[in-house]
Amino acid sequence: MSQFAPLKNDTFLRALLRQPTEYTPLWLMRQAGRYLPEYRKTRSRAGSFMGLATNPDYATEVTLQPLDRFPLDAAILFSDILTVPDAMGLGLYFADGEGPKFQRPLRDEKDVMALQSPDLGKLEYVFKAVTQIRTELNGRVPLIGFAGSPWTLACYMVEGEGSREFHTVKTMLYNRPDLMHHVLSTNAAAVAAYLNAQIDAGAQAVMIFDSWGGALADGAYQEFSLDYMRQVVSQLKREKDGVPIPAIVFTKGGGLWLEQIADIGADAVGLDWTVNLTEARARIGQRVALQGNLDPAVLFAKPEQIRSEVERLLNAYGVPQADSGHVFNLGHGISQFTPPESVAVMVDAVHEISRKLRI
Repeated sequence: MSQFAPLKNDTFLRALLRQPTEYTPLWLMRQAGRYLPEYRKTRSRAGSFMGLATNPDYATEVTLQPLDRFPLDAAILFSDILTVPDAMGLGLYFADGEGPKFQRPLRDEKDVMALQSPDLGKLEYVFKAVTQIRTELNGRVPLIGFAGSPWTLACYMVEGEGSREFHTVKTMLYNRPDLMHHVLSTNAAAVAAYLNAQIDAGAQAVMIFDSWGGALADGAYQEFSLDYMRQVVSQLKREKDGVPIPAIVFTKGGGLWLEQIADIGADAVGLDWTVNLTEARARIGQRVALQGNLDPAVLFAKPEQIRSEVERLLNAYGVPQADSGHVFNLGHGISQFTPPESVAVMVDAVHEISRKLRI
């Protein structure tokens, strides 16, 4: 028996499980974030990004903000993919005006061999936030938990920060693949345990963000990213209290490998905006649901153009038939400069146009 309120809107979960829906559900990557003035107010109260992410009250507040503003079909936990390597002792910090950095990146054999899966107790603040958010949602919509992919985490852990060329991590990959595999297998075990703990805390779906998989060469992608996501998916709890827990995987820049991604055992595959949705549906058939893939920059256009692009995308997928499913999303995270009014136009257009397509 679940401790949580029954779900009032399960459209998102049904789409992931390729069951019939009355309309196409949607949520947005980074939907709780800097484009919302209410988020910026909470962030200033918290004092820092990590002050926000590590405080369950603040994390709950910002997770719910976009749902109070827009009729979205899912909430996603407010957190960061780098909480896991932080709990491994790498010393995550955020410099003003810059992205995340690690005080102790993995630079040599000694660093790598000392790496261990984290004590999940160090991530208790995340699991508390999941339970609190799920409770406060009161069955309104499902809650998504998430983690970074083993490869994407490794990029930050070895580089010490975000990168454009991935010179340091790729040097390790080609010079010392044994060390790279050690990092990745450690990460895979940690990510699987982390996602399962989020499911135990109340997450109703989980997503693996492979933000940097597209930086890899063909062949290297399969060996150093895809295989480790497969390991994670194979260890996930796929049911809780008798209810299925769907899993989504998303490799930015992964359209080339769509069929291979669809075969690792997840319920849905996220697509970036470079992928043709009609072709993607034809390529994967009835293996998985698809999620995506509006270019986030469309939200800088005029309302009529936003509606037109939404309609084009919904038509590109077509009406979901038996054993197919589509969740509308952006092809990457929403820009911090997006006008909230444009998001309202898009959300309304998705719901309205997708209902008409099903008549």
